[in-house]
Amino acid sequence: MTSSAFLGVETSLTGRRWVGLDANADRLAEAMMQATTLPRALCNVLVRRGVPAEDATQFLEPQLRDLLPDPRSLRDMEKAATRFLDAVRGRQKIAIFADYDVDGGSSAALLICWLRALGREATLYVPDRIDEGYGPNDDAMAELAAAHDLIVCVDCGTLSHGPIAAAKGADVVVLDHHLGGETLPLALAVVNPNRQDESGDLAHLCAAGVVFLMLVEANRQQRESGGQTPDLMSLLDLVALATVADVAPLVGVNRALVRQGLKIMARRQRPGLVALGDVARMDAAPNSYHLGFMLGPRVNAGGRIGKADLGARLLATDDPNEAAAMAERLDLLNTERRDIENAVRAAAMEQAEARGLDAPLVWAAADSWHPGVVGIVASRLKEATNRPAIVIGFDGDAGKGSGRSISGVDLGASIQRLAEEGLLEKGGGHKMAAGLSLNRAQLEPAMARLSDLMAKQGAGNAGPKDLRLDGMLMPGGAGIELVEQIEKAGPFGAGAPAPRFAFADVQVLFAKPVGESHLKLSFGDGLGAKLDAIAFGAFDTALGPTLSSLDKGARVHLAGRLEINTWGGRQSVQLRLEDAALAHS
Repeated sequence: MTSSAFLGVETSLTGRRWVGLDANADRLAEAMMQATTLPRALCNVLVRRGVPAEDATQFLEPQLRDLLPDPRSLRDMEKAATRFLDAVRGRQKIAIFADYDVDGGSSAALLICWLRALGREATLYVPDRIDEGYGPNDDAMAELAAAHDLIVCVDCGTLSHGPIAAAKGADVVVLDHHLGGETLPLALAVVNPNRQDESGDLAHLCAAGVVFLMLVEANRQQRESGGQTPDLMSLLDLVALATVADVAPLVGVNRALVRQGLKIMARRQRPGLVALGDVARMDAAPNSYHLGFMLGPRVNAGGRIGKADLGARLLATDDPNEAAAMAERLDLLNTERRDIENAVRAAAMEQAEARGLDAPLVWAAADSWHPGVVGIVASRLKEATNRPAIVIGFDGDAGKGSGRSISGVDLGASIQRLAEEGLLEKGGGHKMAAGLSLNRAQLEPAMARLSDLMAKQGAGNAGPKDLRLDGMLMPGGAGIELVEQIEKAGPFGAGAPAPRFAFADVQVLFAKPVGESHLKLSFGDGLGAKLDAIAFGAFDTALGPTLSSLDKGARVHLAGRLEINTWGGRQSVQLRLEDAALAHS
């Protein structure tokens, strides 16, 4: 039996059903509040995150030392760290082969900065997305092997049997997190929590998390031999950026890594991130939103439409002038990327709508769509339809595509299965994101087969997304102290959605359009307490037109996320409005 809608909202202004805590969660939150004296709103959030009352205090103050796993619990880890240190101590030549996204760039920067602390350098190689595609290739690996003793592949390599075999004369270590196949390439070590012979306990780590654990193990071995150990805590800003930008779930050790990494980032000690934050006009202490939506896309822009290694070099540089120049270039590339993306998105949505948005898989393909934006456009299609989405760009007969999935549907495993069945030339990834290559003749059969696999995982059953709410607040009760306490349950992101609260039966006191499609408003409870709110993209839905044209005194239910707004040195609470419904008396 379906529980009744929260505040009776079956269909909101954005077409969603509001869902609150069920009766059991409500009881647990009440009991937690009595046992801990924490605010009820925070107890609701913790219960929804699955935190028992006895663990609440510890959960709100996660300690990395308590949550960091033993690196040696991952297969090949000790062997990888030992070989890496042998190369360092023996002054051997080291090459780093990195993927062109934020996770690859951060992973490479972690190794470069660690080596620099010991007075060592490494060659950075990032493949060109268009000319070389994802991951190691035969020519690049053979060339690197001819001039280096050790090649470390980061955020790639787990499925690269041929290219790793081509690296004759050099040892290869793979530090990755993408889904492994039945057999592993003939590398000296393949450290990957998503190998098929791993337990899966650390499957949520991104590649930078795996690299960080390798450096933890390297430091342990260094200490045992009396060697110098670079400061690992100072590198956590890079791990945090990669974890959020790669949409890794913010649970377990990932949550602690990001929480600590944000503190490191706030110190503004890494020239690349300082310069990037400045060009992005970040004017507040960094949070996971800044990492995912302001810094991450700019780091990615080089790999998408510019020079592939620009992001990694920016993150690794210790020269503020060089950092400023690279950040400026990435910012310009990001603007260019956004223009390209908008054009492809409009065409892809039109094509997907013609095909039908209620299928288990939403997909679009066309000539000349830039391979650097197909992943972002797939993400936009997924968000708009609540379905797994694939977007493919063709150059002649060759197509390169990218896919994004919804919670509970493993896209990476399905794409890999298609590659094994010969329906794709190659493909792989992880649960929420995947890449693929195919020819024109394979397109229709591959998408039909993938649609079947998505349907078997329940993708076609998803309706418009329910809006999950963590409770109800009054405008007078949403103070800065409460928002700061709720923030302690974060950071929020993938696998840990930001808490959303409803304000019931309130009056909109003021509303005006801002920019092209946003709405700024204030609302009150009729008793003198009021709160400001901002609704981004409100005029792209019914939110903007409806809320800006309400009769004076009309009552509404509002829902969204609370945040602290800093302006002119003063702080105030603001509602990031996401949805609304008319209140019927």
